Amino acid sequence: MKCADDFRLRFGKQELVPIVIGGMGVDISTADLALEAARLGGVGHISDAMLPTVTDRRYDTDFVKEKLQQYKSNLDNSNKSAVKFDLGQVAEATRLHVEHTMRNKRGAGMIFINCMEKLTMNAPRETLAVRLRGALDAGIDGITLAAGLHLGSFALMEDHPRFRDAKLGIIVSSLRALQLFLRKNARTSRLPDFVVVEGPLAGGHLGFGMDWAQYDLRTIVNEIRDYLLAEKLDIPLIPAGGIFTGSDAVSFLEQGAAAVQVATRFTVARECGLPKDVMQEYFKAGEGDIVVNTISPTGYPMRMLKNTPAIGSGIRPGCESYGYLLDASGNCSYIDAYNREIAACPDAKNISVMDKTCLCTHMRNFKCWTCGHTTYRLKDTTRRLADGSYQVLNAEHIFHDYQFSTDNKIALPD
Repeated sequence: MKCADDFRLRFGKQELVPIVIGGMGVDISTADLALEAARLGGVGHISDAMLPTVTDRRYDTDFVKEKLQQYKSNLDNSNKSAVKFDLGQVAEATRLHVEHTMRNKRGAGMIFINCMEKLTMNAPRETLAVRLRGALDAGIDGITLAAGLHLGSFALMEDHPRFRDAKLGIIVSSLRALQLFLRKNARTSRLPDFVVVEGPLAGGHLGFGMDWAQYDLRTIVNEIRDYLLAEKLDIPLIPAGGIFTGSDAVSFLEQGAAAVQVATRFTVARECGLPKDVMQEYFKAGEGDIVVNTISPTGYPMRMLKNTPAIGSGIRPGCESYGYLLDASGNCSYIDAYNREIAACPDAKNISVMDKTCLCTHMRNFKCWTCGHTTYRLKDTTRRLADGSYQVLNAEHIFHDYQFSTDNKIALPD
């Protein structure tokens, strides 16, 4: 019986273990987690979600404080169009995080950064260009374009000296999305080096509507694979979403996938950025505790634990400090929802906003507990301790279980 280690992810002459750890923000896929994946011969992702905020925590910068000081006079103004990011600071935050990660890289694997188009930052094109180019400047091995169609993203990088050197890929959830991406970026004469096909069981934001349960990852992967074969396009496919065991991975690898992307089991790795008490919430969750809702201001459905503190929270919008989801006009649907509730309950000491959430503030504070569909199975991957808590695993144990396990078995820790 085959295991995932019997296969290899190939980029030209380079061969890697076909296991990719997805890029979970904000700072959930930490540098330490990505570095472990690379050391073990696979691919690890860091995330570029809210990097100025992350570098304040990790590298003692003051980007959030300086932004708040600049715009604090706007705190009570519902119009956030004037609240802009300093592009130099965005570039510096990207440089700090990527350079730190790459400087500490060991092993034969690779480090990619997950770059989200929906992080619009009140200047979508300008801030995206700075983040993409900053990651290339800092030596990242590859970029995974996420959370959007990225129809113009290659154009933002095409004059960069590393545009044809770094590995560049795209996350899609349908053949149509991939076709649009290929068509719009054709003039750069550069195909993506890989395509991550993310199915409906993935964590966080989904590339589906609220009818997500009607879709199936394997069906989408096969449809895209057949299209690429018909068009004679040799682009590695990497399925993602709901791949919980090494045997799950093998089932895709045997059908022609180049690798698999996994994340849920690594949310409870020691190297993950989630606080330890939040990890225990993930371990304790049952299948009925996992919901898909539309509270994200991005417009995408999002999967999370139903007891996540972000649901129903009515905190004041934190755009002057954060504001990562402000669109090109300075709008965010949470601001509209918050102002609606304030108008409806002007004398209330505390309000509740059920239909949207201040995603920036809650993600920054680890109060939005996004998760994959298979999170309820995490308790079966470890041991329960005498105090009732669950043993937190290290990333190497989880990686090796994916790499070497067979027969749908999961290796429990010692």
